Amino acid sequence: MPLQKTNTETIVLVSFVVLKLFLHCFLINPVYELHRDEFLHLDQANHLAWGFQSVPPVTSIFAWIIKMLGGGTFIIRLITACFGAGTLMYSWFIVKALKGDLFAKILCMVALFACAIARLDMLFQPNAFDILCWTATYYYFIKYISTNAPRFIYYAILAIAIGFLNKYSIAFLVVGLGLGFSISAQRHIFAVKHLYFAIAIGLLLVLPNLLWQYQNHFPVVKHMKELAATQLDKINRIDFLKEQLLYYIGDLWILFAAAIAFFVYKPFKNLRWIGLSYLITIGLFTWFRAKGYYAAGLYPVLLACGSVYLAALLKTGWQRYLKAIPLITAVAMFFLILPYAYPILTPREITLKKEKFETLGVMRWEDGKNHHLPQDFADMLGWKELATIVDEVYKRIPQKENLIILCDNYGEAGAINHYSTFKNINAVSFSADYITWVNLDKQIKNVILVTSIDDDDPDRKVEKPIFERVSKINSVKNKMAREYGTSVYLLENAKIDINARLRAEMKED
Repeated sequence: MPLQKTNTETIVLVSFVVLKLFLHCFLINPVYELHRDEFLHLDQANHLAWGFQSVPPVTSIFAWIIKMLGGGTFIIRLITACFGAGTLMYSWFIVKALKGDLFAKILCMVALFACAIARLDMLFQPNAFDILCWTATYYYFIKYISTNAPRFIYYAILAIAIGFLNKYSIAFLVVGLGLGFSISAQRHIFAVKHLYFAIAIGLLLVLPNLLWQYQNHFPVVKHMKELAATQLDKINRIDFLKEQLLYYIGDLWILFAAAIAFFVYKPFKNLRWIGLSYLITIGLFTWFRAKGYYAAGLYPVLLACGSVYLAALLKTGWQRYLKAIPLITAVAMFFLILPYAYPILTPREITLKKEKFETLGVMRWEDGKNHHLPQDFADMLGWKELATIVDEVYKRIPQKENLIILCDNYGEAGAINHYSTFKNINAVSFSADYITWVNLDKQIKNVILVTSIDDDDPDRKVEKPIFERVSKINSVKNKMAREYGTSVYLLENAKIDINARLRAEMKED
């Protein structure tokens, strides 16, 4: 490749990466705070382990890095945006491995920006890194198929192992790939000894987490059962498939091109396992009523393949004048979905456009009902207000070593810990990982109790007989917040052994 061409492509790639970092650091209106789930993951930095009730350990390592860098909102956004930038780069590498030209690479980059699922790169959750691991896995298997160099098998299995330590859902990809290779012409990969050596290494890497799961009675199983009972059971399988179209509506030209290319494009003859793995994995997600974004990791490789095929079709003759169509479609769709996929509008502005939001289905929460804001947006409000209320109570209690801050859910506990002006305030909950972080080494006499609006005992009839004084301090007043109405109570001078009471409740939970 000529040096000038190489330099041009490098500049283009770097430009897209910088744009990605910029957009995801600044595409959030300042009125919004961190997301409920982010607080839990950030708190895991203070409790490093080989596993957690909710997620594998990789997220906690990134949380620790964020903590070492100061833990500010900009750092959190930047780290997460870097995962999205990594997905861009691997997608670019896939196009390059498939002999795609500069137009194909640009088209793929624009397509990744245009899809609504790119908003996952905004939040510090396992999802963004999950997509990166899936994309890397596809890239390395593509490189192996085209070069027969064994090192790429090891890299692919390494990506899977790291992905497993980040989010267990990558197991669906493993099944899809395994069956995809088995029923394609590339089944000969199972005769390669390096595959089994690589799998052995991968199993060694994930073994500490598997042992942690065993020692803790496989909390992932309990977590999946709770998820299936409280959220996934409300997901319609048809809606899951509709969401696949909705998330990538601006990229349908490219995805359609990829589907055709696996059958008619001769250079893709050895890549049909990609299409097969997609169909199998999507089928599994549909059967298990997965959330729409669970399948996000499947699409970067499809967009890369589709971009290469479209670029080849539109390279010469009159067809080259059609190149602008998929680009313009993707760019136009990006700007159309911008206010619906990203929290750039204030809650008031969203309220004024409520009908449009409802038409697109983004106002539907995990309970299957439409609400006043998209769920992710409502989960980014009210936290600072809650932390301020708790701080006002906390600072007037003299014996803080005999105090516990007990919250209804992990979002409340994590938000208080993150936004409180007091270091090591240590709010806890009996939900998610916080139940394992409750410290009852010292006798509890006072409790700051944080309860959600749907609490069934707002008058605290249960607590009044066992404390000398029970006072309601305040509640979250932001009606747009999912935590609207969350109340803070001060329970003073326990008359019974609160530690024993809490241990009994923890054991029951």
